[in-house]
Amino acid sequence: MAAMDSFDHILNWTLKQGSHVFPGKDGGTCINEAAVVVAGFPYRPVRTVDDMPGCFSHPICRLAMQLNDEATDEERQFLLPFVTRLACADTAEVERRRQAYINSVMPYRISFQDRLDVLDGALAIGRQADLFPSEAVRTRLEAAQQGANTATSVADYAVFSQVKTWFGPFHLD
Repeated sequence: MAAMDSFDHILNWTLKQGSHVFPGKDGGTCINEAAVVVAGFPYRPVRTVDDMPGCFSHPICRLAMQLNDEATDEERQFLLPFVTRLACADTAEVERRRQAYINSVMPYRISFQDRLDVLDGALAIGRQADLFPSEAVRTRLEAAQQGANTATSVADYAVFSQVKTWFGPFHLD
């Protein structure tokens, strides 16, 4: 099966800025909220990386959240292929290496595509996420969408998300 064929089911999900109380029928979540669902966890709003399950890499999820919140609506959809790759937490040493890599290659003003390349590079360090069968991903996303009460997601703390964008990335040293 071609890579794009196995990805088609995610294309019915829309990534949006900020955290969301619950997804809408359009998906309508941030990248980390979508990744939680794809990994088989119940839907939850993700306000910070501390809201992520322990199997998710904090440096990678922090970068994904930053990219998600700073992207335009169109750019944000280019994060969809990464949704299935974020559940890749590793040892403390690997997590430090990931953060050091991100810090070393994330100057303040680089293109969105270059920042996607940084995310891809950070994901190449250490343990890779387990591959989720295409049907499992489809089922999990569809279940979240079918459980939605509204056509679009409901933003949670939209102002907080905007403030995070103004102040830029937060780094662990």
